[in-house]
Amino acid sequence: MQRKLLQLVENSNTKPELPDFRIGDTVIIHQKLLDGAKERIQTYEGDVIARSGTGVREMVCVRKIIQGEGVERIFPIHSPRVARIEIKKAGDVRRAKLYYIRDRVGKAVKIKLDKKRQTSIDSSNTAAANAAAAAKAAVAKEQTATTGESKRAVKRKAKADAVAKK
Repeated sequence: MQRKLLQLVENSNTKPELPDFRIGDTVIIHQKLLDGAKERIQTYEGDVIARSGTGVREMVCVRKIIQGEGVERIFPIHSPRVARIEIKKAGDVRRAKLYYIRDRVGKAVKIKLDKKRQTSIDSSNTAAANAAAAAKAAVAKEQTATTGESKRAVKRKAKADAVAKK
């Protein structure tokens, strides 16, 4: 009975749209941060060196080098603070955990590229970029159709109104 209730709660809090990233991949994690009263998104790019947990409790450990020093962060994948995860490069490794990278320096840290997966990632990224550009163009076209003015003309008019109010 309790296990069924826990599974129900966990299933409602999991993110279904997660990309298929693996150990060794270079990922960009977009994290929501509170900046006073505002909320902004900060990115963290690095190599996935470990994944642990299952379901809602799944975590990912991401490592990057900052000014010659290795920095690792652990992110809960299904947290509402994690806005999205992008795969930048697909890595090809033979280990489940890449903790040995901590002791390495320079070229020894390099992870081999998985060319097969990388081509599919690149094609999906270009498709997403094309869809976003088409949506942006549609919004711009709709705005021009409703006001009859270009975006630039609207900005100039707003600027002129602001100067006139002063």
